[in-house]
Amino acid sequence: MRHTQHLLILWALMGPMLLHAQGKTTFQTSYGMSAKAPEGLSMSPAGGQHAMTASGDNSTQPNGDLPPDSSRMAASGSITEADCLAHLKVLAGDSLEGRETGTPGQQKAAAYIARQFHAFGLKPAGEDGGWFQPFGLVKRGWGDVSFKAGDTEYGFLEDYFGWPGSNNEVDFENAELVFAGYGIDDAQYSDYEGLDVKGKVVLIHGGEPQDKDGNYHLTGTAERSNWTTDWQAKVKAATERGAIALITVSNSAERQLEVKSFVNYLRNPEMELAGPSEPSPFCNVLYTTPRIGGELFGSAKKLEKAIAKIDKKLSPQGRELDMPISLRIEKFESALLSENVLGMIPGSDRADEYVFVTAHYDHLGKSGELIYNGADDDASGTTALLEVAEAMGQAYRTGNGPRRNVVFMTVSGEEKGLLGSEFYSEHPIYPMEHTVADLNIDMVGRVDEEHAETPMYVYLIGSDFLSSELHEISEGVARQFSDVALDYTYNTKDDPNRYYYRSDHYNFARHGVPVIFYMDGGHEDYHQPTDTYDKIPLDVLAARTKLIFHTLWAVANRDARPMVDGEVDDE
Repeated sequence: MRHTQHLLILWALMGPMLLHAQGKTTFQTSYGMSAKAPEGLSMSPAGGQHAMTASGDNSTQPNGDLPPDSSRMAASGSITEADCLAHLKVLAGDSLEGRETGTPGQQKAAAYIARQFHAFGLKPAGEDGGWFQPFGLVKRGWGDVSFKAGDTEYGFLEDYFGWPGSNNEVDFENAELVFAGYGIDDAQYSDYEGLDVKGKVVLIHGGEPQDKDGNYHLTGTAERSNWTTDWQAKVKAATERGAIALITVSNSAERQLEVKSFVNYLRNPEMELAGPSEPSPFCNVLYTTPRIGGELFGSAKKLEKAIAKIDKKLSPQGRELDMPISLRIEKFESALLSENVLGMIPGSDRADEYVFVTAHYDHLGKSGELIYNGADDDASGTTALLEVAEAMGQAYRTGNGPRRNVVFMTVSGEEKGLLGSEFYSEHPIYPMEHTVADLNIDMVGRVDEEHAETPMYVYLIGSDFLSSELHEISEGVARQFSDVALDYTYNTKDDPNRYYYRSDHYNFARHGVPVIFYMDGGHEDYHQPTDTYDKIPLDVLAARTKLIFHTLWAVANRDARPMVDGEVDDE
């Protein structure tokens, strides 16, 4: 039922172009011809002849690239600033209301992308011969939340906060409150010494004890122990001791609660791929400010003294507190649907292999009347993908199609946790073992501060993680066909920004598919309503797009697929 309702929504958005025929989804042109060929008829252009590359053999090319040819250069010429602007105006326009996953705005964007794929001559590459890969989602969030200490009620997301996934529904009144120092329960030192916390609420302070020189007692160095670096360690200890809730006093909580984007992030529901709800295995955990922590303890000065004693003597300061706690947490969940959009340029003599180009087309939606248009994130990447698809489609129509199948996939749910690409990687339409590479484009429209004077650059991440050969191909293409400089500043798995793990290529990489992630490095408008298309330098976007096109052309047409010689990483 849900799948049928979902297609009806898309039908309403796309008008007569989306048809239901015998349970199959087909795509109708403005001339009334279905883009899904009738049985017995070929979809190949040029009188039904299967498209063949005109590029010839590349076995003598040391960098794995192909020599320039007229079809390649003519196709790249279809990538223009004017076309980029036209796509950006639609995808980052107010009418799509920020393209939040599962909303009408996101579905309008999906319909627009499918129309463009059809216009460029791509074949439908989704489920059942259509353009889409639908997937179910569950939205889970806060219902009514109430926290009282004695007769004082505190405001949720004003005085304290928590994450829905770390808290189960609960309702208790006047539970005992126990102070357990830093909440550490270690063989070297335990804040729970002499304490009975079973069925009680535990109050702890964030961090861990330090000596007068700033070294941590548990490590004996300036390096923190896992009791600080692993957020689960303390809540797991409280759970194993029988606590029903953990309240952590955090020095950064007050500052965090003043950041509107942080509060909105917590207030908005979390989204997951559809599946049974898994309760948290731990006791509920909330975070509050030193001011509120002091009130729960008896006074802020008394709390500070207790922590200071632990730091100085490494002696437990646990105690029962005369402050009954009442807590009620209600949550809700609702089901919704979204979709990835897939179009393909068929291959010729390497048609058993697939090269993917991906970009996410969802964004953050609206907050009140404010629209988060997400021009750079990631209307720019979607625009680049569309322009590359048009260029490859032009070559295909003139008999110069790729040797390997090229699949263009725009995914949704990226902003909710890479959900669309995760779903595809777990339910691939084309075998992952036959997928030779993924070129992922996420934020390629802006120029960061480091390159203000040299805007013709792009950051590459992951190109050499799984395949040194793919990296060499990429480097060779850049030297031969582009003035865009390749910057590898963030090309490391231990980058504190964790960029490698934060976009859709990762769901290919963790299945052993070599990837390249293209990005611009970020800017002050990231995830803000001010990320608008008028701030995107079109010459830079077009140049980066042409670089990606030429890289795709090389990967799709070389004799051998890029060899996997790196280690697969699945965090």
